[in-house]
Amino acid sequence: MGKVLLTEKDIQKICERLGKELTDDLKNEERIPVFVGVLKGSVNFMADLIKNVKIPIYTDYVQISSYRGVNSTGNVQLLKDISYDCEGRTVVIVEDIVDTGCSMSYLISHFETHKPKRVLVCALFNKEFERMKDVEVQYKGYELKDNKFLIGYGLDYYELQRNVPFVVAADEEDIKQLDEWISVHGM
Repeated sequence: MGKVLLTEKDIQKICERLGKELTDDLKNEERIPVFVGVLKGSVNFMADLIKNVKIPIYTDYVQISSYRGVNSTGNVQLLKDISYDCEGRTVVIVEDIVDTGCSMSYLISHFETHKPKRVLVCALFNKEFERMKDVEVQYKGYELKDNKFLIGYGLDYYELQRNVPFVVAADEEDIKQLDEWISVHGM
């Protein structure tokens, strides 16, 4: 597999740092904040992040679709919405990676219709140089400076490798091997 970009230990340090920042910033909220993980990629990150948030929070998940393999389709669809009332609450969207900003822009607009106090974004990876939509990521785990396709710790290639406990910058050989595995075992 390609070069390891973040080890398990690196990821835990990021979760500790971001958890502390979120705790400090949200400790005086009047209403309990809602942390919303974006399925499926954020599941691992969300689980480790919220262990480090030391205030009461609600958690929920949304599911959207915008990727096919390694490419964003640019078309975002909401597949599952949250069940909490967000009116007057701070909503923290927890995402594995923000790159083009299309999905995040869609989600921010979606949550703003729920009349929250504010909408904040927390991402394990920020890929600002890829932005097509202007979105702000207030809590950034790791700033990507190069165009790399990432696999592991929730990040996938056709749903594969989400269970790997670290993040790899996949190369062409990695993608080729995964494609061969899919052709033999099916999707």
